[in-house]
Amino acid sequence: MKIEVLDNPEQEVIDYLDKKIADFNWANWEVSERIPLAVQIKNTQGEIIAGATARTFGDWLLLGTLWVSDELRGQNIGSEILNEIEASGKKRGCIKCLLDTLDFQAMPFYEKHGYRTQWVQEGYPKTGCKYFMVKEL
Repeated sequence: MKIEVLDNPEQEVIDYLDKKIADFNWANWEVSERIPLAVQIKNTQGEIIAGATARTFGDWLLLGTLWVSDELRGQNIGSEILNEIEASGKKRGCIKCLLDTLDFQAMPFYEKHGYRTQWVQEGYPKTGCKYFMVKEL
């Protein structure tokens, strides 16, 4: 047996280890699936100009991203997208939503929509903060 540090590991090593821990987790969790969910808005050229991604997992909607292009900001589009993805999560049985946002991103936006900070990771990645926020749906 030998411990080896890999400064630039092959993707195959990362994928293998990720799969091993995922297999262990799935064997021990009371929930057997995470189902992807997304909302998108496209322009007339078919390009995505706003949207959100999430996963539903047991009682939780796990919001991964919410992005609105510069030309649509300030037009309530982000709120509409958030409302749509929350409603879709509720249809799947979710009763809570979890997200994280950085100090320069959208904490006031999420607070306006009823999210509360549960935990702050200070000094992330160096001098910033990462906020973990939760909302009852």
